[in-house]
Amino acid sequence: MKIVPPKPFTFKEGKRAVLLLHAFTGSSADVRMLGRYLQKRGYTCHAPIYKGHGVPPEELMKTGHQDWWEDVEAAWEKLKDEGYEEIAVAGLSLGGALTLKLAIEKDVKGIIPMCAPMTIEKNKDRLYQGVLEYAKEYKQLHGMNEDQVKKEMEEFKKLPLDTLYSINELIDDLHQQLNKIQAPALIVQGALDQMVEPESAKIIHREISSTQKKLKWYEHSHHVITMDKEKDQLHEDIYEFLESLDWGTK
Repeated sequence: MKIVPPKPFTFKEGKRAVLLLHAFTGSSADVRMLGRYLQKRGYTCHAPIYKGHGVPPEELMKTGHQDWWEDVEAAWEKLKDEGYEEIAVAGLSLGGALTLKLAIEKDVKGIIPMCAPMTIEKNKDRLYQGVLEYAKEYKQLHGMNEDQVKKEMEEFKKLPLDTLYSINELIDDLHQQLNKIQAPALIVQGALDQMVEPESAKIIHREISSTQKKLKWYEHSHHVITMDKEKDQLHEDIYEFLESLDWGTK
């Protein structure tokens, strides 16, 4: 069976645009259902794929937050170049962190950080275990037998962890600048998240300067909340939030 690598997507509909940002080790598939949902309700949605994602995991370990930020900026500029003047941003996990960075750097219409990390110490081991699981699954999906997977994973474990340090560097930098964020915000957190400390959502909600901000907990959802059992409610809540924004475009 041939594995088709994930691709960026643009679902065009109205003049209001939403930039959708995927998770670390994820792809545009993380936010595809959300994109289709919003498209049906009149929003144009665009989701990039960051460098090192959707390719062999060894490539991921050669990238860092500067690379991913370049991809997010390019996605932002793509929407701007296509005439979308007002852009909201929603992102999952790492994508949620990059959503916060966009709110610091750009004039965003509104933000929806979902299960975005804002603590470091408790996150390190979980992050590394998550990368190992991702690498193993990638190799299995691409047809390697058990011996091949075992051999390649031994080599993978020898790679430098600069990528993981880079994520922590991004989180630390963002934490110090949260008070610069003034855009309306819907902060989303799965109560059963085992990758990101749920405390992160409280930190974001407390420290951003937005006058319009809401923290919404999903009691039965894990880390990849966009694909979990409460995704339909999540879609509705995000749509309701977007509709509450002061869009200049119809």
